[in-house]
Amino acid sequence: MNNLIDLIGRVLISALFLISAYDKIFSIDGSMSWMEGFGIPGFLLYPVIALEIILPLFIIIGYQARASAGLLAIFCLTTAFIFHLDFVDPFQKISFLKNIGLAGGFLFIVVNGTKNWSVENKKKYVRL
Repeated sequence: MNNLIDLIGRVLISALFLISAYDKIFSIDGSMSWMEGFGIPGFLLYPVIALEIILPLFIIIGYQARASAGLLAIFCLTTAFIFHLDFVDPFQKISFLKNIGLAGGFLFIVVNGTKNWSVENKKKYVRL
């Protein structure tokens, strides 16, 4: 049961990024303009999309999950402080707190890793 809950947790924490990447792909110009409005060069959208696809997939399948979770924690904190600091707007305050919470969830993966249902799981056999 722990393995199933671990896998569901990894899927749920990663789903947001996969959906976000999908939205960015189909709204490239709007996403670039939005980033540029905060002083971030628009061309950085392409590596962001790659990051939002590759790292969550690594977490889901359990390949380099700790490193991927660490990078996504940094990503969440960075985006929270760059894009969501307008606490007058309730939506931005919620987005800020969501990113901080996600970073916390990713730090749990950094510390604890994944359970048995992962690509990197190595079974230990006892030789008799």
